[in-house]
Amino acid sequence: MLSAFANCFKIPELRQRILFTLALIVVIRIGAAIPCPGVNTEILSHYFHDTIEKQQTNSVVGMFNLFSGGALENCAVFTLGIIPYISASIMLQLMTAVVPSLGKLAREEGGRQKITQYTRYATILICLVQGFFYARQFENPTNSQLLPNIGSTISQYGALVPHPGTIFEFTTVVSLLTGTLLLMWLGEQITDKGVGNGISMVITINIVSRLPAGLLQGWQMIHPPTGAPGLPPITVVPLLFFLFAVVAGTIAITQAQRKVTIQYAKQVRGNKIYGGQSSFLPLKVNYSGVMPIIFAQSILLVPAFMIQILPLGKSFGGLAESLTNGSLHYIFYIFMIFFFSYFWVSFMFNPIQIAEDVKRNGGFIPGVRPGPPTADFLDYTMTRLTLAGAIFLSVLAILPMAANRGFQVPALTSQFFGGTSLLIMIGVLLDTIRQMETYLLQRHYDGFLKKGRIRGRSSTTPAIGQGHTVDSSAYVWLFVAIAVLFIIATILSLT
Repeated sequence: MLSAFANCFKIPELRQRILFTLALIVVIRIGAAIPCPGVNTEILSHYFHDTIEKQQTNSVVGMFNLFSGGALENCAVFTLGIIPYISASIMLQLMTAVVPSLGKLAREEGGRQKITQYTRYATILICLVQGFFYARQFENPTNSQLLPNIGSTISQYGALVPHPGTIFEFTTVVSLLTGTLLLMWLGEQITDKGVGNGISMVITINIVSRLPAGLLQGWQMIHPPTGAPGLPPITVVPLLFFLFAVVAGTIAITQAQRKVTIQYAKQVRGNKIYGGQSSFLPLKVNYSGVMPIIFAQSILLVPAFMIQILPLGKSFGGLAESLTNGSLHYIFYIFMIFFFSYFWVSFMFNPIQIAEDVKRNGGFIPGVRPGPPTADFLDYTMTRLTLAGAIFLSVLAILPMAANRGFQVPALTSQFFGGTSLLIMIGVLLDTIRQMETYLLQRHYDGFLKKGRIRGRSSTTPAIGQGHTVDSSAYVWLFVAIAVLFIIATILSLT
């Protein structure tokens, strides 16, 4: 495997793509450290260190900070992250199945480009609403639903926003909107000129950036800095075994698929015989990927958040707490994961169209008649696979909570024991390795694994050369710009 990584830099095009991706990763991390004007970032850093990162239960603000790569902790221009764009994309995808005009537009030539444009407009609207909400929360932190229990921190270190008002709200909204649009553009550039899917890569970078802090909290759990008795070292062994088992199981289920054999009949055309070969149709066990968990988390956050911001919300504080960390949270969480797993499969998987395509190409499934019986067989098979995938997602979703409450793992560290974070990281890593392996095999190099092949979340192999590489001179100016930004940030941090 090490030789395969070395061979990646022997291919000029792949080397340029890797360097370009690494350069943009540096830009993304710099943007997560540049604060919005008018906010006392010292208060936020103390608040997250003393309140959020040391608490023993997962929280909404902690999850927001995780997916923003710590940008919320710095009130950075990338605080909103790429989540508004993903929310707009999911919303447009669902609307194409509900609104007939959008569904017709998606099937037309050039329709996808228009839907992408609509997605960008929806992203701007979401950013404006969320940006204004963040600005108002920063202006009134003592009554904030986003930053609970920040009053004690403010009393020690001063005002969070020294000069609130319309100018602060306007500059904050513009900064957050610009940061999200810049992240969206950087993700598209990674997809076109780099390695991997850019949007997914941005999320993965933000999650991985919090891994050192999670490891530090895990180490402090064993050796507390205050000198108090920590976790016995003997209990660390089953905890590490549990972590490796979860990672291995996640990779196995992500790669698992049911191969439905398809036999093609022989056809005589002139003096040649076509067909007579067998192939297979791959049906993934986890066909919906991470989408059911994202949908379930997003919907569960809405009732608890609305209860907190409504005027009568304080009288329903127990219900909001139960929807966030209580028994109701687990019940609705698992139910919604099952619901959205089947919903996503019914939306994306069309057995009737697949059966017609197989029949049109002269293929059939052994033991199953072509046409409607084939569609029924595929629908029945996919239903059973979706059940297994939904059970896997449900178990994976509650593992961070189980690690947090069962093993007393800190909240940030427990996010890497399962859930959305682990699934996104593994999926993006497999997709990136699969794309890099395609370059290696095309140039007659060995892949990353001698046995088998790396299969990503999609069953199709991306076409090589669709994007554009960057000239060598552009790399020089790109790294010069990064160096200038790094020097400016260092000088500002020292002043």
